[in-house]
Amino acid sequence: MRKEEAIKVVQPALTKERFDHTLRVAETAVKLADLYKVSTEKMELAAIFHDYAKYRPLEEMKEIIVSSHLPNDLLDYHHEVWHGPVASVVVEEQFGIFDQEIKDAIRYHTTGKTNFGTFEMVLFLADYIEPGRAFPGVEKVRNMAYEDLNHACLMVSHNTIQFLLSKNATIYPDSIHAYNYFLTKLNGGFN
Repeated sequence: MRKEEAIKVVQPALTKERFDHTLRVAETAVKLADLYKVSTEKMELAAIFHDYAKYRPLEEMKEIIVSSHLPNDLLDYHHEVWHGPVASVVVEEQFGIFDQEIKDAIRYHTTGKTNFGTFEMVLFLADYIEPGRAFPGVEKVRNMAYEDLNHACLMVSHNTIQFLLSKNATIYPDSIHAYNYFLTKLNGGFN
């Protein structure tokens, strides 16, 4: 699918603010993809679709989670973590996007995971640092994003977990696995 077609499909599914965010994520993701030597064309498509399912009715998202290969334990956590996994299923079923890198980047863009690949990390990071984001700590992550991808992703995982803890919110296990993965990797782990 070409970029223009993807934008035409995604725009009506999002609010104006979320669509603008999506375009900024795509622009940021392409810059990072170029820097970290992954496909900019595939990355742009993943970024355009990353929030595609965000405003789907909760009942519809539940049904997709239950009836697909997605883990049902997603339903035990806040619905904010559902839209990435649901979108990874929907893009395959509706648009024939079978590319595993694209689907995984969309699926894990809110949580991260262990053994995070470079392609997935780029979207995870771009979603966090796109220029419209303004919250404490984002500038440090932006600067690190162009120096060290793993370290920047560790900062995103750390900040996200810290934010959820401050809200007394549950934390999906993939987020914790991502934090442990990056910390261990940066400390020379993984024998």
